[in-house]
Amino acid sequence: MRNLLFVHNNFPAQFKHVGPLLAREGRYAVAALHKRTDLPDQALGMRLHSYTPVGALSAGVHPWLTQVENALNHGEAATRRALELRQAGYEPDVIIGHHGWGEMMFLRDIWPRARVGLYCELYYRHRDSSWDFDPEFQDRVNPAAVCKARMLNIPFDISFEGAVAGLSPTRWQANTFPEPIRRRIDVVHDGIDTAQIRPNGSARLEVEGGVLTRENEVFTFVSRHLEPYRGLHIFMRALPALLRKRPAAHVVIVGSEGKDGGYGPLPESGTWKEKFIAEVRPQMDDAQWARVHFLGRIPYERFVQVLQVSTVHAYLTYPFVVSWSLLEAMSAGAAIVASDTAPVREMVEHGRNGMLVDFFDSAALAETLARLATAPLQRARMGAAARQFVIDTYEVADCARRQAEWIDRVAAA
Repeated sequence: MRNLLFVHNNFPAQFKHVGPLLAREGRYAVAALHKRTDLPDQALGMRLHSYTPVGALSAGVHPWLTQVENALNHGEAATRRALELRQAGYEPDVIIGHHGWGEMMFLRDIWPRARVGLYCELYYRHRDSSWDFDPEFQDRVNPAAVCKARMLNIPFDISFEGAVAGLSPTRWQANTFPEPIRRRIDVVHDGIDTAQIRPNGSARLEVEGGVLTRENEVFTFVSRHLEPYRGLHIFMRALPALLRKRPAAHVVIVGSEGKDGGYGPLPESGTWKEKFIAEVRPQMDDAQWARVHFLGRIPYERFVQVLQVSTVHAYLTYPFVVSWSLLEAMSAGAAIVASDTAPVREMVEHGRNGMLVDFFDSAALAETLARLATAPLQRARMGAAARQFVIDTYEVADCARRQAEWIDRVAAA
């Protein structure tokens, strides 16, 4: 039996389906290296090994190097833990890891005979990408942004040096990588559990002041972090017009409002949520504002309830990594209004399984959301098409099997 080591600071993350699958099949002895503090030493047939980054960012470090130094701290900690495992006799035949946090940079120096496969989520580009997309928050001609984007790719460049192959979840994300690397990347999504995330006509969602069901008119918006990268500013600016057009509707917004862990620049003070509330709240009366519900970060079961009671679900993003929540909303049979951006266009076909709007056009967003709220037959048709698309293309069992086949090819290389 071959030893397979997954590497991800937040394991299982993108490997949450394929890891247990391979452990059940028994062809690999599956282990993982991670930095979480809440995981046991063993779970679902996998041995779990944690590492702890040491040291904070150096005072006065060059601003282009902050994330590179953070990657080095992770890489050093993962390498030291790998040395301990090697000294204890552990030798992986295959290492599969995410490039984003630096953990993979030096592992092949510890285990030079291992075959390495890299999860290639995104290669940073300073043009035609999230870096130059939104002029409100990004300076298109700032040379420092160009240089920093290049520096962010250093952990990947080091990690991929000894890799056999790569794996990306969407075609657009794979295409961000330089062509010599792109030729070695397969495209397989992590998969969506369509049996767990399905329509539920009896779903109920408790919010402040009552309970929302499918009988209510509910507009939903989900982002792990409430920030411009996921269109929070555009959605918030659509709310005054939307709630005037739909006087009985409720709006449910899910996501962390803190400053840590998000994407892109931080506000000069406070949080993005606070900034955009201050902008739009004066345009709404108290009764309208009472129909806006911020739930914060919520358990997964409640998140599914949000999707199941949704009348229309809004998903907005810069050209960036696609969120699981879009496909989960589609799996729940929600009517989707999404931004006409990459890689969303790979999932949403305008007029068939959702509607696409210009990312920056908050008026068009409000109009499209309001119009769909009055079209139950269109919503039902698009919601059914969205769910069927996810079943046909992103069903978790199929995706996990394809990921496992990719890992087999890495092992055999």
